[in-house]
Amino acid sequence: MKDWLVKHRGLLAALATTLLFIAAEGAVFYWKGGFEVALVPLALLVVWLFVVRFETALLLMALLTPFAINVALTPGMELSMPVEPMMILFTFMFFFRVLVAHNYDRRLLRHPVSLLLLASLAWMLVTSCTSRLPWVSFKYLLARLWFVVPFYFAAAQVFSHRTRIRQFFWAYAIGLGVVILIATSKTLGNFSDLYTLHRVMKPFYNDHTAYGCAIALMLPAAVYFLGERLQLRSKEQRPSKVSLLPLSLLLVALLCVGLFFSYCRAAWISVMGAIGVYVLIRMGMKVRWMVALFALLVGAFFMYQSDLLYRMGKNHQDSSYDLADQVKSISNISTDASNLERLNRWASAMRIWQEDPVLGCGPGTYQFVYGSYQKSYQLSTISTNAGDLGNAHSEYIGPMTEQGLPGVLLVAALFLCTFSTGVRVYRTAKDPEVRRMALAFTLSLLTYYIHGVFNNFLDTDKLSVPFWAFTAAVVALDVYSEKKDTAA
Repeated sequence: MKDWLVKHRGLLAALATTLLFIAAEGAVFYWKGGFEVALVPLALLVVWLFVVRFETALLLMALLTPFAINVALTPGMELSMPVEPMMILFTFMFFFRVLVAHNYDRRLLRHPVSLLLLASLAWMLVTSCTSRLPWVSFKYLLARLWFVVPFYFAAAQVFSHRTRIRQFFWAYAIGLGVVILIATSKTLGNFSDLYTLHRVMKPFYNDHTAYGCAIALMLPAAVYFLGERLQLRSKEQRPSKVSLLPLSLLLVALLCVGLFFSYCRAAWISVMGAIGVYVLIRMGMKVRWMVALFALLVGAFFMYQSDLLYRMGKNHQDSSYDLADQVKSISNISTDASNLERLNRWASAMRIWQEDPVLGCGPGTYQFVYGSYQKSYQLSTISTNAGDLGNAHSEYIGPMTEQGLPGVLLVAALFLCTFSTGVRVYRTAKDPEVRRMALAFTLSLLTYYIHGVFNNFLDTDKLSVPFWAFTAAVVALDVYSEKKDTAA
């Protein structure tokens, strides 16, 4: 009997998952009515795909993510449909496969990036237990798990073959490219209407900042793939890859157009920052000197902050559809509503953090508690006393407020370790293709690290999917690539 169960464990898992899926669909149909029960055959197909073709299921989720739309299942619960239910199912299937087959590569788990990520999740669990709103925090933690498990832990092993990294990139890029085409078509004829320009990407992306961030994240990797095709064409090698040259050109063009018309200043800054760091890397600067340079710039800001803030206060250029004016508005902290509201959120976050600097207020709770910490003199025209319009607008201040000082230190350490890993692979890998790919994905991630100063989107599927997958790609390239005898 035991042997039969082991032999047919895949079939049994598929049957059990299918029954659960049918029961869930039946419950939805019974309580809410509607057409949902008609989706059962599609759901069965998805379950079969997740059991039989695990890697293909990962690509399918990447392709569908740019098209996903938030749907309210209950008054207090939203899911991004259809991808989040797929992520939940994928997470359960992944754990089942690992527990049954015991075939997960332990080298991936022992990697410093993985250890920091696990430590971050563990601390998130601790702060969820001490949260002001435990139910909110545990839901937030669960959502983080079904983002991280498929697109980091599962993807890292899938990416042991570089071809799958390429396939994943193109799956997400094709979906995002279609969204850019749709958004750009809405932009035509509305160039002077900034309100419309900030909303052309709906319903696929909630606002222009998330849209611009996703485009910036994809751009360095897209440029790498274009350069690879151009190089292969010049050498007249591997015609199957050379044939993708028109598609690579189209993708880079779409990303550049989308980035421009996103009117997202943080996305523009992040791309410029990635270009600057690329120059430093090519010059041979070591990571520790880059960190020292960054620390020096931050120190200079605080040393001369009075003069800088005075000059910024003299800037009255608001956000505009004109590129030059939009760039000028970046430093406007006197009248630009977006900048003022961001400063208001940061100030409120610091007040919350000061009350509990070690444990914070709890993961995912900032948006529900910050309203009472606002000061009247810091409110902008888009502020709300209800405090219900989003998070802390920073990937660093947010975790510090919600998870205390250990939370933000773990986030910073994770980002720095990933960046350091990517640079190390670029300088030590024996295969030139691995080196260039590692650098491309590292620069892509760097755009998010920079953008994270101004916004945080890792609680959404739109950015979590490519972000964690690119992180997994860097780790996989490090674990599975052959190194030079001596470091460059």
